[in-house]
Amino acid sequence: MSAELANVVELRANEAFRTLWCARSISLIGSSIGLIGVLLHLADTNTAVAAVTVVMLCGDFAPALLAPLLGTLADRVELKRLMLVCAVGQTITTAMIAIWLPSLLPLLLLFTIRAVLEQVFLPASRTAVTVLVPDARLPSANAALGFGEHGLSVIGPLVAGGLLMFTGIQGLLLIDAISFLSSAWLLSRLPRMKAEKLGREQEGSFLRHASEGLRFLWRSGNVRLVVFSFVAGVAFTGIDDVALIFLARGPLESSDTGVSVLYAGSAAGLLVGFAVVSRWGSLVTAPALLVTGYAITSVGNLLTGVSWVLATAFILQTVRGLGIAAADVSAATLIQRGVSREMQGRTFGNFYGAIGLAAGVSYVFGGLLLHTSGPRVTFVVAGVGGLMVAAYTAARFRLREKAPPMTPEANRAHSPSPPPYEDSPPS
Repeated sequence: MSAELANVVELRANEAFRTLWCARSISLIGSSIGLIGVLLHLADTNTAVAAVTVVMLCGDFAPALLAPLLGTLADRVELKRLMLVCAVGQTITTAMIAIWLPSLLPLLLLFTIRAVLEQVFLPASRTAVTVLVPDARLPSANAALGFGEHGLSVIGPLVAGGLLMFTGIQGLLLIDAISFLSSAWLLSRLPRMKAEKLGREQEGSFLRHASEGLRFLWRSGNVRLVVFSFVAGVAFTGIDDVALIFLARGPLESSDTGVSVLYAGSAAGLLVGFAVVSRWGSLVTAPALLVTGYAITSVGNLLTGVSWVLATAFILQTVRGLGIAAADVSAATLIQRGVSREMQGRTFGNFYGAIGLAAGVSYVFGGLLLHTSGPRVTFVVAGVGGLMVAAYTAARFRLREKAPPMTPEANRAHSPSPPPYEDSPPS
């Protein structure tokens, strides 16, 4: 049996990881269904466009501002309990939205609470992978988790479209709530994953630990390179999903069906990309896979901007999806392997929070570029900027080849202060 096939077989036999994967996938499929319900509910208001914009900002941008604090929870609290609380909280808030169908302000409050809980869950789930999966299987595990997070969730809108005539808006939201409840039940079956350093027993405050996470990220050169290169890439390319609509309807002179085809191309690339990386990702080093992912994503966007036929743009967006999958898996693997367990929650929290902020920046400045120069220029700029990030990242990795390896032991030296407490290994 090949090593790549052995990775897949071992992950399928890993009951704890399989449970985490199912819980995460079910909740995200439900979330994508529920989001359609929220958007349809807001579409009936007098200020539909503004309402949708504000809700999306509350869902993505607002939790990102709290990322340093929220990521700290994954380092201080037992992971199973933390993820279970998040799932139950999301069940309650989603059920309240479904039953109440509130006006804009109460909806913003409930939606923001749910988004904050998701921002807590994300670093906790990525940190849990290092507890449940051996180091050699991390790339395959991250690819499988990414497949569930980004790949399977694309079927949510399709399911929502088929169910809407039978369930109505409230029914879609209730399905979302049930998905979170199902996720909570699955999470309750996980083993305990005690934090190596429980903050309640150590010196220093919660805010101090959050600030230590930021200082660690800044002082640890290898981890900083991974995080900031990924964030820079998102800042350049985050606008591409918005620009697709205008490219299809404008220069490509396509119908709404054509728009759907382009989005399906990116989704198909994600699905295939995560499957490929899960099977054969271990054949390539994580730094090489990261740079390759940046480059493939950027080339896909760049050539999409100069394509003149819908079919060509579809293929190029599929290529772009392949690159996104490769970059996502390699970034998570590098952080998991390069950061010690007691700092992983904060690092992942800051990582995903920074991505949210970068996406907001991309929407603002990319939107201005889209408005003034059109979708073709927007895609070309996104592609060129992404290639610059890929080239810079590759050069920095080459410079660091003679430096100490990216390991928790090497990065521990960059921590702001030595740990004033005893280690307790995860159980």
